[in-house]
Amino acid sequence: MDVADVNGEADVAAAWGVWGGGVTLLTVADGRDDVGTTVSAFCPVSEEPPLVLVALMGESYPAELFGREEDPVRGFAVTLLAAGQRVLAGRFAAEGRPGARRMLGDTPYRRGPRSGALIVEGGLAALECATERVMTAGDHLLVMGRVTGVAYVTEAGEPLVRFRRRYLTYKL
Repeated sequence: MDVADVNGEADVAAAWGVWGGGVTLLTVADGRDDVGTTVSAFCPVSEEPPLVLVALMGESYPAELFGREEDPVRGFAVTLLAAGQRVLAGRFAAEGRPGARRMLGDTPYRRGPRSGALIVEGGLAALECATERVMTAGDHLLVMGRVTGVAYVTEAGEPLVRFRRRYLTYKL
């Protein structure tokens, strides 16, 4: 089914919706609380130096933490979610959510020694990062991070993928 406007051109949001992307959980330790959000706009940028890029919705609380002038967030963790973590991704995608530790419920986690952020167990991999650069891009805030540690990488597993505004499991 094509989604077209009055000029017969496809809608940009519809085009972005058909881009399948791996789902991640970004967490930060703010001085007041642990904060987390589901992010599907994540990509590795470079192996040397090890850099990643995360796009946060510009009006979100995590974007506010990275973008504030005084005492911005300088470290964060990213967990590449596994197919079995669909419910967890949904919890962290909801608006008006409580602190991250409460959202994790019975999901095992640990605190990253470098970032201080919560690192969720059971994903495909987890990274700790130091904020390198923050920039506004349209309605998002882009955060470039240098990988300061790899908490874990699993030997096997399937990724959680977002496609057409839904979470799918990708079968290898």
